[in-house]
Amino acid sequence: MRRELKAGFLGVVAAGALLAGCSDQSSEAMYEEAAVDMAEAPSEIAEMEASADAAVEASADPMASEVPSGDIPLNVPKIAYIYRYGFSLPGDNIAKLQQEHADLCEAQGPYTCRILSMDHEGETGEYARGTLQLAVAADKAREFGAKLSPEAEMLDGEQVTHSIEGEDLSKAIVDTEARLRARTVLRDRLLEVLKTRRGTVAELVEAERSVAQVNQEIDQARAWVKEMKSRVAYTRMNISYESSTPVAGDFLSPIQGAVGSLGSIFGFVIAALILLGAVLLPIGGIVYAGRAINRRMNPHPTEA
Repeated sequence: MRRELKAGFLGVVAAGALLAGCSDQSSEAMYEEAAVDMAEAPSEIAEMEASADAAVEASADPMASEVPSGDIPLNVPKIAYIYRYGFSLPGDNIAKLQQEHADLCEAQGPYTCRILSMDHEGETGEYARGTLQLAVAADKAREFGAKLSPEAEMLDGEQVTHSIEGEDLSKAIVDTEARLRARTVLRDRLLEVLKTRRGTVAELVEAERSVAQVNQEIDQARAWVKEMKSRVAYTRMNISYESSTPVAGDFLSPIQGAVGSLGSIFGFVIAALILLGAVLLPIGGIVYAGRAINRRMNPHPTEA
């Protein structure tokens, strides 16, 4: 009986030792695996970036996704337009017409028309000019532009120039949105790495630095998309004004103009005298020399 108890006790001790050895080996293996994972973390980050770039290329092409049979993908072009109008009218009416056009814009409401800038320049006795820049909802731009000429005609003005320019931003918007989605996925993966892995301070700092850089790229991409979509949604309208006649001046304006032109008149007179002197002096010298030679060769006869 004692032999059986002793054998059983020895078996339990041996089993415990075996389990302890296995536990130590498994712990060491876990630590070694964690160290290897942290050593390979930078390479995994590079792989994440590579997969993100591949996602950019795949999602940048709107035709790359599979489309069910019978369905035709339709992408409406995203065009940013710039309308330009030019008006010629008396200089005294330029400020009035600018104000009329600005009031017409504000009457449409802030969601349809917005004033971006307005300036006017021109002094007494000079030609006046001015500009007005508006942002008009794309679907209302042509309708709003047709209302500008009647306002000018009431102030003795006329439209002298009109042009439309367009820039297709479809590809730029699609590419930027695809890059934004890819960078967002990459940031989420990097944040997951920071939450689930342990490493040295240097490794954690490097991961946080990568997250900060990706966040900066995401903010920049969002700003680009917002700016391009704003250009598509609102048409830029540039209106220029030029005077057809000089601005009315006071009594002294003609006198000041005449006095100012005296310098030019004197300059032309002096320039003409210099040209005449440059031409006549050589000719006069040649004539005088010819007469002197003639007198020497043919002296006058003495009187009887």
